[in-house]
Parts: sequence; C-alpha cells; structure tokens
Amino acid sequence: MLALITGAVHHAAVAQAPPSPRAASTGVRLDSGRFTVVAERQDERMARALLAAAVKQDSFPGLARPRQHVLIAIAPDAQRLRSWVGPYAPEWGAAFAFPDQGKIVMQGGRANSEAGDPLVVLRHELAHLALHEQMGALPPRWFDEGYASVAAREWTREQAFETSLGMVWRTLPTLDQLERGFVGGGMEASWSYAMAHRVVSELETLGGPAGLTNLLGYWKETGSFEKAVRQAYGMTGEGFEKHWRAQTRSRYGALSFVTNVSAAVGLFGLVLVPLFVIRRRRDRRKLDAMRAADARQEEAERQSALQAMLDGVGEPVADGAGSEARHGAN
Repeated sequence: MLALITGAVHHAAVAQAPPSPRAASTGVRLDSGRFTVVAERQDERMARALLAAAVKQDSFPGLARPRQHVLIAIAPDAQRLRSWVGPYAPEWGAAFAFPDQGKIVMQGGRANSEAGDPLVVLRHELAHLALHEQMGALPPRWFDEGYASVAAREWTREQAFETSLGMVWRTLPTLDQLERGFVGGGMEASWSYAMAHRVVSELETLGGPAGLTNLLGYWKETGSFEKAVRQAYGMTGEGFEKHWRAQTRSRYGALSFVTNVSAAVGLFGLVLVPLFVIRRRRDRRKLDAMRAADARQEEAERQSALQAMLDGVGEPVADGAGSEARHGAN
C-alpha cells in the first residue's frame, strides 16, 4: 500500500512500474480518467464508489475543468491515516488534500460517523485541488475552505448557523479575523468553516447566473481579491464584508435565537416538569392532611358544643325543682 501511495503520485511512472507482491496481495488500485484510487481489499467497494463519483462529477463552480492527475489514498484505519498524513494534522480531520502533490488521503470504512459522508468528503478535497490548480496560492485559507464546502454542497455548514449561540451573542468577524479562526481548537475551527462557507456562498449568490466565474477570473488576472470584488460586484472589499455580515445576521440571527430559546425551554421543561409534579404531590398531601386536621377539629368542636348544650339543659331543670320545693314549703 505504501509503495502504491508513494509511487502513484506520478501516474505515468507508476504505470511503468510493477506493484510489489505485498501491495498486489493486500491492496487494490483502480484507475479511471485522471484519477487513481488505492485502498486495501476491505475498502474496495468504497474505493470503486468514490472513483465513480469523482469521474462522474469532475467540474467545479467558476473553474475550468481540472486536468491534474489525482491520487486518492484510502487509509484502512486512523493510525494509518496519521502515518500517511504526518504528525501535524489536526485531530478532527477526516481527509487531507495535498495540492502540490495532487494527492488526497482519507479515512476508509472503519471511520466513525464524525468523518462524514465519504462522497461529500472526497468532493470537498477535490475542490481544494481544482482551486489550487487554477488559482495557485492566491486564495487565503478562508476562501479555500469556503469554496470547497460550497462546491461539495455541505448543507450542514449552513445548519450550523441555525443552532449556533454565536449567531445571537457573537459579533461576526471580518475576513482577516476569519482567517485566524482556523488555527484554533475544534469548536473554533468548526465555527470558522461554517462562516467561510457562508461568505463564499454569498459571493456565489452575488454573481448571479455566472456564480463565481467572474470573481475567480478577475482575481487570477489582477492577483487581488479587492480588485476582483470591485470588478465582479461593483463594491469594495469592505462593502462586501458589511454586506455578508448583514445578510447572515438577517437570515440566521432570529432563527438561531428562536431555536436556542426553544431548546432552552425544552431543557428547562425536562428539568422543571418532574420537580413541578413532585411539588404538586407534596402540596396535595399537605392539603389532605390539613383538611383531615380541620375535619377533626370541627368534629371536636361539634362534640364540645353538644356537650355544652347538654350541660346547659340540665341546670334549668334543677332550678325548677328547687323552686317548686320552695313554693311547697311556703
């Protein structure tokens, strides 16, 4: 596998060199169009599906059709992925593109659910290579990641805004601040990826039917994003930053607030409803005890009043008898 991955970077050279016996027995190599996929036998089905998807959808928004040969190496497990990529890859990464080498390394069938849909992941990485092939090192990190996300139609990036508390409390960053967000931890990087997707998505929308074609063409011609924005959209770079922040806040701010309030209400409901039920039961027991005590007290008072009446009735009879005795004596 390592022999295949190393050698297949240059397709012509690999075509002339026979695979090693170990690679032939434990791995599979597939070639179609400008793509070569290498994987172990356990991931052969996945490798064929990825190759078919790459060949079928081999164009990218605003770019000419790529011509660079691409090697796609499918790692059988996380340990092999790290050994192929190197020690400096972020822990949350599920796939990595190397534009200068025309190589993509991604996780195989043993990856967990956090790795995402392999077809979407591959499309994302291929977009990195296509953008680099035409634009070189011109695009900054935020555009590179945002473009790849938009090209792969990663709708989950948009959904991140719908539920993010950051849309309610945080100030949306400038593009320079966004660029620095990718070097943070997992949560900060995830927020930056979502915002980058939103920025490039807004650029594509502003382009109308042409999408990103004019922007990328002017950018490559002038070497300046600021000039490209002016020529493509008739606004300054600063004006675009204000535009995308306003559009994003307007589109997702209220939704995020409602979503989070609803979630908070639901959470409080889960916590408070049982407490409310317990409190009601306790109050009912207290009320029943108070009613029983009141009934006993009322009964005792009735008995006391009856006894007082009986005692009061006996005294007049005694007085009458005494009076008659006195009259008789007289």
